[in-house]
Amino acid sequence: MSEPRFSIGIDLGTTHCALSYVDIGACDGEQVVQEVLQIPQLTAPGSVESLGLLPSFLYLPHASELAAGDLHLPWTAEQDYAVGEMARSRGAATPIRLVSSAKSWLCHAGVDRRAAILPNDAPLEVTRLSPLEASLRYLGHLRAAWDHAYPDAPFVDQEIVVTIPASFDPAARELTAEAVRAAGGEHIILLEEPQAALYSWIQKSGGGWRKQVRPGDIILVVDVGGGTSDFSLIAVLEREGKLELHRVAVGEHILLGGDNMDLALAYAVAGKLASQGAKLDAWQLRALTHACRSAKEALLGDPELAAVPLVIASRGAKLIGGSIRSELTRTELATTLLEGFFPPAAIADRPQGRGRAGLTQLGLPYAQDAAVTRHLAAFLARQVAATADLEGFSGRLPDGATFLHPTAVLFNGGVFKSDLLAERTLATVNSWLAAESAPAARLLEGADLDLAVARGAAYYGYVRRGQGVRIRGGTARAYYVAVESVMPAVPGVQPPVQALCLAPFGMEEGSEAALPAQEFGLVVGEQVRFRFFGSSVRRQDQVGTLLEDWEPDELQELDEIQTTLPSDGRPAGEVVRVRLHARVTEAGTLELEALPHDGPQRWKVEFDVRAGADD
Repeated sequence: MSEPRFSIGIDLGTTHCALSYVDIGACDGEQVVQEVLQIPQLTAPGSVESLGLLPSFLYLPHASELAAGDLHLPWTAEQDYAVGEMARSRGAATPIRLVSSAKSWLCHAGVDRRAAILPNDAPLEVTRLSPLEASLRYLGHLRAAWDHAYPDAPFVDQEIVVTIPASFDPAARELTAEAVRAAGGEHIILLEEPQAALYSWIQKSGGGWRKQVRPGDIILVVDVGGGTSDFSLIAVLEREGKLELHRVAVGEHILLGGDNMDLALAYAVAGKLASQGAKLDAWQLRALTHACRSAKEALLGDPELAAVPLVIASRGAKLIGGSIRSELTRTELATTLLEGFFPPAAIADRPQGRGRAGLTQLGLPYAQDAAVTRHLAAFLARQVAATADLEGFSGRLPDGATFLHPTAVLFNGGVFKSDLLAERTLATVNSWLAAESAPAARLLEGADLDLAVARGAAYYGYVRRGQGVRIRGGTARAYYVAVESVMPAVPGVQPPVQALCLAPFGMEEGSEAALPAQEFGLVVGEQVRFRFFGSSVRRQDQVGTLLEDWEPDELQELDEIQTTLPSDGRPAGEVVRVRLHARVTEAGTLELEALPHDGPQRWKVEFDVRAGADD
């Protein structure tokens, strides 16, 4: 293959997808030639428009619902589904045929993400798709749009950078990479979304970013997207007279974002309708939720709008016009989001749990506490020591500090189009800093809240070629594999488990780590289970560190792998002496290999993407 002409950045978002690109050959240092692809998509049956964002919705129409040619796109005449703006609007009226939040399902370890489970509440007669297939169709649409616009620079030949939440575990990262490869991306890289947002801010500043930050700064990136709330901390260092950026911490996976807010708004409007004598059933509430999503985006996108009308199809015959009408006002939006999701909080506050029922419907594992501010307080307190051993970092916390003190804040995500929400979050952080006599954090301005992630991803592809400034950091967690101890059988007692460090915190992409002095027994030829753990706070562990015990909040268990490794001529169930070898790929995924001491075989233990599925 020839050298790629373009670096393509893709934001595969929960509610929107976007594609930006950098013309590598036309750039010179920090003078970057960058554009955003206008994506052709159906906006109504038979109507195609090119828009900067592709809504992450997929509509599965009934066979008799549309006429021939209604789903025609510039690159295809044969298609039985709609992606994008038409899917969103059509699905608001018929939510049982709408696939949404595919990205959140893609990282849900409790389901088989290859199984046809979406829409998850659809009746049996509706065709279903897997989260992987839905993601593939969004990516396939972006690829087709690109190839249509640039037929002489095909998608397959370009460098593709796809963004993921910083909190994605190895299995979710591998699944995302698989979807991109299936869509035709051969040269792919995964990039954390908060980093992409910061890259976009850097690129957009045209070199001016160096005047807004200084050595010793801690940049807090708060990214509240459609499905997740992501927090990252990036330290600013000076080495050899140049500023360097190092990502020092990321938050846990918090399924809390625009989806939750849409539902909260729907319940607020439903309460208003109930007071007027109009009670909604479950079907209508789903339709109202989708309508509130569109209304929310309209209000956040246009500060001149005071209200957006809402129309919900009636399930009875008594209502005039066969529909229920209401509206979402700017005041209702601000009140619901401020009080429910960004309430004032103290730094000592923590996310609140609640008693759970023994039985629950299968669905996404949303955060139990909707308060982003309390999750943020927990994150900053947990990372109080994140810079303690960072070589060359000049910032120091005062004695007695209870959390890591950010000095600058960068917002990302469409939610922060609301100045009220951004101001509330910044004011909350600054109240924590004031309580510990620390200077107030300043806002890094100029962020593009809709397109920052895609633009930053494309810029990163350019940066990797030795241009511009690169954020250092490596893996956002240390990763461990469970090693079962040998002990006599004791009724009701499981053998104790040790945790072996495979990849330390900050292990760079493209690097490898062997454990030459340690051998373990690997069971081949029969089904076995591998347990994996991750830690965002154990920064001292190195490759080969073997933990006998740990505190509950130090290690978080990840997806369990169930697999049968090939016996390669050995008896089934034989325990083979092996050494372990871990690698962080250039794409940002984690691989584990087992090498026997007496042969050339290599067993690759791949992170499972079927966790939670039936065997």
